Parts: sequence; structure tokens; C-alpha cells
Amino acid sequence: MGIGAGVGVAAAGGIALTANASGTGGTSGSTSSDALVFDKDDYTELTETIADAAGTDHEVVYHFYKPRDYVTVPSDDTHQSLVVSVPVKIDGKAVDARNAPIVLANAVGAYMPSSVAEATGVGQAALEMGDLMTGGGGTGGVNGMVNLAKLALVAGYVAVEPGTRGRSLADSSGAHYGMAPAVIVDLKAAVRYVKFNKGRIPGNTDRVVSTGTSAGGAVSALLGASGDSPRYDKYLKAVGAADASDAIFATGAWCPITDLEHADGAYEFNWGALVTQSTGKAVDQTVSKALQSQFAEYQASLKLKGLNGFGTLTARNYDQYLLETYLQPSATTCLAALSESERTAYLAKNTFLTWSGGKATFTWDDYLTHVAKRKKTAPAFDAFDLSAGENNEFGTATTKARHFTAYSLKNDTTGVTGKRLESDLPELLDLMNPMYFLGKRNSGRSRHWWIRLGTSDTDTSHVISANLAAAAHHLGDDVSHEFYWDQGHATNADPGDFLTWVAKVCGYRR
Repeated sequence: MGIGAGVGVAAAGGIALTANASGTGGTSGSTSSDALVFDKDDYTELTETIADAAGTDHEVVYHFYKPRDYVTVPSDDTHQSLVVSVPVKIDGKAVDARNAPIVLANAVGAYMPSSVAEATGVGQAALEMGDLMTGGGGTGGVNGMVNLAKLALVAGYVAVEPGTRGRSLADSSGAHYGMAPAVIVDLKAAVRYVKFNKGRIPGNTDRVVSTGTSAGGAVSALLGASGDSPRYDKYLKAVGAADASDAIFATGAWCPITDLEHADGAYEFNWGALVTQSTGKAVDQTVSKALQSQFAEYQASLKLKGLNGFGTLTARNYDQYLLETYLQPSATTCLAALSESERTAYLAKNTFLTWSGGKATFTWDDYLTHVAKRKKTAPAFDAFDLSAGENNEFGTATTKARHFTAYSLKNDTTGVTGKRLESDLPELLDLMNPMYFLGKRNSGRSRHWWIRLGTSDTDTSHVISANLAAAAHHLGDDVSHEFYWDQGHATNADPGDFLTWVAKVCGYRR
């Protein structure tokens, strides 16, 4: 099917709302057909040497299932397909993967498209960066992120890598079709494909674990929070998704950039005291303070309680919460792992930090001085000049970028004349926000959460992942949320621990 073929009537974000596939929908109104039946015999047996999370090489024999569409009405030939890799032997020992967890490893970054169309083996999902606002060629990894598809395979799990649409995509007429909520619709459709093929696709389809980083971490968290929500039904029907559940068992999210309509305020709360960007540009303090006030109101409205009995999280105590719950423990873990001479040298260089009784302590202000500079301007996500990637993500088929907060619309510098946000945006913002679904106590959500980010990551606010963890914890979910000391954006410093956690929560033994 060529680009734009059979897509139907374009709606917000360029998403089609009229499917033309054969077949009838189930309770969700999605489409399933023979085209979505997984052929378990259509594989190539490959042998690769793959390093595990500890760096030890292993000979892995696996079955590789070439790219196949996971919907019956794909928007193009490149993005809405997935590949499957199933371990057969590891170091000569047979592996029975019939009950293994299925790791759904997305390659999303910056809400751009990703593809497995050219994949000839495991771990080859490609993030298509190109020109971040206009699209184009070029592929690359997610800021050096470890390859969880390969690590899952060498651990004996089944690896599924889905391609997804993204904000740079346009058809031959110039109409955009990869903006919100395309990426989450695609991931849900991929999960539905996997579950629709229970008994045919290798692995335990009741133990799907999602992974992703940055924007990929955001949509991984969203996939976990929004499982089986009927709010996506019309979009899933439009693409011809399988008639099956899209709920996942566990969620892995690294530095998730999410809760976008509140992300500007959260960013200024976290980094507002850093008045200079990494580029050397000064940050408008009037804007920063206004956004901090917005954050205080939003945080109060959540009525979230922190982990470890901290109490209700507010703008007044959140810095102390981050210090006690994440930052100081992260520094402690890092310093405790050093040799005595290495630790002595680090402490001599970083005198703001006190090491006593095997614990690291410091103040919030000293921590910010240690980080020194922020990456983004104010606002960080809904830019006044519509230049942020998130402005593009909330565009439409015919509008490249839009404001999605009232504050930035009011302060627009591009000549936008509207006084109110466009009417479709409230729904799109909900559909892209895991906090919305956690706030609604969505019954189909993941019950297991692994969330990580670096303490020096100024691409986002620490509040975003901490709120996500607190919201899931408040619902009684199993939450593992930690920070990596002195690490930046897209870091994954403990992939081995993650894979062990997957086996534990899934109840899997090889």
C-alpha cells in the first residue's frame, strides 16, 4: 500500500478516522482479518554473538521474523510494521521461549517516526531523525541508549520491535499523518497484534513488557497507563488494528518526557534557578516565574502523596522530596560503588557534597549549582515561536505546529491570532498523557513500573517522572523509580537489573 492509500478522512494530527479494511470489529470496534494472522513458520534462523548486560559475549541462535504489518490499513509501507526475534539456543543450550516475557522495545525519540522496514536481524529498529521539523532522511539510535531488544534476546526473552509513525511524516500532497496521537495508536495496535496471535506468536502474550526512552519513554508509560481505554477506539479502527486487548503487563520508561501540557511549569520549577542555557543564552525570568506559578497550582490539584510516607507533594516541598527520595540516594549509591581513592578524589572535586556514615547529603541549591546549566529555554515545550518539537507533535494534517497551552498561545510570537486553543486539543492532550489515565484509575493499566533518569538530565524535569511514579504508587502498583547520579539524558545504567526485574514480576524462570 502506498503512502496515503486507503487512509480515509484526515482528522486532527493527520490521523485517518475512516477505515476501508475488510473484517468486522470486536468490542473495541477495531478490525481484524486473515492479514493479521502471524505465520509462526515464516522465519529465518540466525546466529549472532551478542553481549549481555554485563558485557559478556554469548552465541545466540534465534528465529527472526521479518517485518510484517500489524494493522490492515497502514498509512505507508514503512512504519506500521514490526519484527519478532525468538531465542532458540544460547551458548549451545536450547531455549524454550514459549512462556518467555515479550519485550516490546520501541525506538521512538523526539516523537519522530521509527521503522523496522530494513531490519534483517534483532535490534535494528531505526529512529528517523532527519530535519526535526520537516522530516527527511537519516536514521540513528536514541542518544546512545542501550539496545534492549538485543539484551532481551540474549536473556532468553522474546523481542518485538515495532515501527511507528511520527510527526515528520507527510504524504505526496503534503498532508501530515504522523502527529498525535499516531505514535500511541501504533504501539497499541502492535500490542493488539501480539495478543491477537496468542498461541501463534512465540512467548507469553500475557506478559508484554514495554520499553522506551525520552519520548519513547513517554509513550511506553502512556501505553502502560492507558491499556484498553475505549478513548482510542476510533483511531484503532481507522488503522485496522486487531480485535484484541492492548493492555500490557509491565512498563519500562527511561527519562519519559510526558505530561506535556504541564511540562513547561515543571521544567521551570526544576531548573528555573539556572538562568543560563547550555548555549549561553539567558532565560527570560518573567516567563520562568509565571510558569513556576502555574506548576504550583497544577501540583496542588493532583493531591499526590510521595513515596516512603513523604506526604502530599507541593511546590513548597518538592525539592526536599527529590533530595530525600532520589537525589541523595542516587549519589550515595554512586559513591559507595567507588574505590576509596576514587571516592576521595570525587569528594575533593565536588565539595558541595558531604559523605558521612556511608551516605551522601547536600542541599537543593548546591545540587543546582553542580548541574550548572539547563538545556532548554522558557517555555521549554510549547515555544512562543512554535519551534519546539512538541508544537509539531500537536500539529494537524494541514498545520505544521500549534500551541497546546493557553499561556503560550497568549504569548505567541508568530502571528497566531486565535484567543483560545483549538477545540480538538483537549482530547489529544488526554490521549498523550499517562497522568490522565492514572488519574482516572484506568483498570487496564500496567501494574508494574520501572522508571529511570539521570540527575543531570535537563531535557526534562525530574518532577515529571516523580509524579508518574507517585501516581502509579498511589494506585497500589509496583513501582521501581530511581535516578542515575551525574548521568544525562537517555541513560540506562542498570539494564541487567531491569531484565532481572522483568523475570521477577513476570514470574519467569528459564
